[in-house]
Amino acid sequence: MKIVIAPNALKGSLSAAQAAEALAAGCRQAAPQAELVVLPVADGGDGLVAVLTQALKAAPKTLRVSGPLGQPVEADWLYCDEHHRAVIETAAAAGLALLDPQELAPMTANTRGVGELILAALDAGAQRILLGIGGSATSDGGMGMAQALGVVFRDREGRIVEAGGSHLTEIAGIDSSNLDPRLREVQIQVICDVDNPLLGARGAARVFAPQKGADAAQVEQLEAGLAQYAGQLEHFLGKDVRNIAGAGAAGGLGAGAIAFLNAELKPGAELVLELLKFDDALEGADLVITAEGQLDGQTAFGKAPAAVARHARAAGIPCIAIAGSLGEGANELDKIGITKVYTLCRDSVSVEDAMSNAAEYLRETAALATRSFCL
Repeated sequence: MKIVIAPNALKGSLSAAQAAEALAAGCRQAAPQAELVVLPVADGGDGLVAVLTQALKAAPKTLRVSGPLGQPVEADWLYCDEHHRAVIETAAAAGLALLDPQELAPMTANTRGVGELILAALDAGAQRILLGIGGSATSDGGMGMAQALGVVFRDREGRIVEAGGSHLTEIAGIDSSNLDPRLREVQIQVICDVDNPLLGARGAARVFAPQKGADAAQVEQLEAGLAQYAGQLEHFLGKDVRNIAGAGAAGGLGAGAIAFLNAELKPGAELVLELLKFDDALEGADLVITAEGQLDGQTAFGKAPAAVARHARAAGIPCIAIAGSLGEGANELDKIGITKVYTLCRDSVSVEDAMSNAAEYLRETAALATRSFCL
């Protein structure tokens, strides 16, 4: 029997590689003779760099950059000399995981560190940049990134506007004349796990800002600010980013990447599976096991487990998904090819317990799922 193990990270608990190790241990316990193919996956958020390091045969690099609140952080990124390709992870420079819950600051957190990573990639000679934008703590529309790359934002009195969600409504002018000219020669692909537009009920502010600590009043302020920002981007750069799928990702960083980097937005999980040669790994497989921190109705929209399940279904292979917890809509995941769902939060296991002991519960659940499949 051949089992392909392809989990995403379990945010707050395990990296994709750690999750894969735990799943593999459970599968070996239940089916010692099985051939295991271990391929941790990602969809543009936390763990993208780690997942692609071996696949791209790229050299890991570390750069001290500005964190989401301006504090210095050590951010990992990749560079492949052979193909002049860089991989940058927004979460490494501006991610939620860099902040304690009490530090969340949706109105002031910014993406400057992302721009600093892009500058490092340009300095290294990158001709292609893969920018993952999941897992951000920011709602600045990419202002910080743009400033690091040479863009100047001004208010009605001509004063410089600093990056941050609370300052978006102040923008009355955008000067991109000093935007790093090397960007014109570089192909930039932005990958994310959502297709939300910048504004509206499914936009950056109303859907994602609460997850970053915004209260109801701040959500409306961010919505107004991003609308102002979009208007200025159209006026000064000729880019209407309001309704582009994915523009609302990472607090509007998707919109900023389109406007300032002339980037192409791509579904993250699909591109990662392509780079990992996932379909080749499926050849001759009897079972696929994937995992993520939470599975719910949103899983189908760009999340890594959904992409894994779709590829498994296309190959005629059953796919089991294991979640830390289940949310609304999880019972409909069979539509994307997930044939059975298990959760770590069973038998009175709390979410806190599951997160604290995720590796052990994941191993136990993988063993249970494998035994059930073999019956």
